[in-house]
Amino acid sequence: MKLLLFDFDGVLVDSLDVYEKTVTLCLEKINQPLTRGREEFRELFDGNFYEMLAQKGISLETFMAASVDILSQVDYSEMKPFDAMRPVLQELKKKHCLIVISSNDTPTIRKALRLYDFEDIFQEILGSDFMLSKKEKILYARKKYSVTPEDVYYIGDTIGDIKEGKQAGVKTVGVTWGWHDKIKMASSNPDYLFDDPQELLQLN
Repeated sequence: MKLLLFDFDGVLVDSLDVYEKTVTLCLEKINQPLTRGREEFRELFDGNFYEMLAQKGISLETFMAASVDILSQVDYSEMKPFDAMRPVLQELKKKHCLIVISSNDTPTIRKALRLYDFEDIFQEILGSDFMLSKKEKILYARKKYSVTPEDVYYIGDTIGDIKEGKQAGVKTVGVTWGWHDKIKMASSNPDYLFDDPQELLQLN
């Protein structure tokens, strides 16, 4: 059995507009707005999202408190699942353990998975309310499921995902249909770089 760990936003669902809007509103609420729009937003995922916020001098406690009301108003219809992922995930699930590891919060992820009929695919969801560090969540999952590092794959769409997967000592899989483009993803040197969900079956 392999442990296949999936980022949520940009890998399973097309949620860039919704996530950017949510983060923008949170930062405006605490009077620390983004000034360069989407470019600056995407840069927050060049590393761990929460560490990048902290580097900007943003209090994570204040940010998280501001996000509570805003997250409750998220319109899930504005997110679109990557439908090509569903049959691939169903196939991978036959042999392997699939888990979501994300900087988004677990209730949001769970609601979206239920809405998009992805819910029965994943063994577990480890969101920001569990731990902020994806590296630590990866290490937690590897220990819990007793899988050797060479059989653990973290699948993400930003160079921050790849960095945290490498820090955790597992195989990294970059996908190019998410938030960072192919050139940027390639610059992070993932073990695999896929342009199409069907290519994930190479991990089977």
